[in-house]
Amino acid sequence: MVASARKMEKITVFLVDSQGLFRQGVKLALNQTPDIEVVGEADLSDEVPELIQTFSPHIALMDANPPFLDGLDLARRVTQRCPTVSVIALTSHEDDDEFFQAIRSGAAAYLGKRASADELAEAIRRVHRGEYPINDSLLARPRVAQQVLRQFQSLSLMGKRAEALAAPLSPRELEILTYIAQGFQNKQIAHTLAISEQTIKNHITSILRKLDANDRTHAVVLAIRQGWISVEGKPKPPQSKISPENAAYSTGNPE
Repeated sequence: MVASARKMEKITVFLVDSQGLFRQGVKLALNQTPDIEVVGEADLSDEVPELIQTFSPHIALMDANPPFLDGLDLARRVTQRCPTVSVIALTSHEDDDEFFQAIRSGAAAYLGKRASADELAEAIRRVHRGEYPINDSLLARPRVAQQVLRQFQSLSLMGKRAEALAAPLSPRELEILTYIAQGFQNKQIAHTLAISEQTIKNHITSILRKLDANDRTHAVVLAIRQGWISVEGKPKPPQSKISPENAAYSTGNPE
């Protein structure tokens, strides 16, 4: 009986949006999904973090672009006050700057309001499993990724905080993570550093473990937030083959 009860446990959702009709539509659609239940809803207001803390849902769906109140600032307050609640930012029109702010707010996913009910439900399930679909969005938009990462790097407040922090990564791992931040794949990095692709994979596994990151992009964002790497900290991999001198230098150091 206990096992059956656990299987039937629903993912609870709290919905915050400036449009009442939109809230009603989302609530109706999600409540028809067997494994998801909307336990509360609210318009945008300063009381939202307290309401979410009271209802203690698994997921908070937050309006990302309201007309009067900064919804992503509100989302940031929710993630700070309710660390066990995962936030999904919903937007009427996807915007690069808004996307950046969604990452800063701590949102686990960034989804357009034109998404279908099935797409929203799947995003909720993924976030509930501990995934960060927002990282997929970043990987799918390489130009935006570079802009986002540069903006993280330019945040002076984060930079000042990071100066006192020591990176848990080795110099080689930081070097590899810098290349990843620039958008290069394992094969390109291996060619540049004159080491095997398997060695690169081993380093990436170590990086993800040390940073408790979900994937490569999550690791890059965490490292840039702390000021450990810069997206412009390394030259781009050369198009020509590596010279014997450089190859000897690279392979002569411990990985």
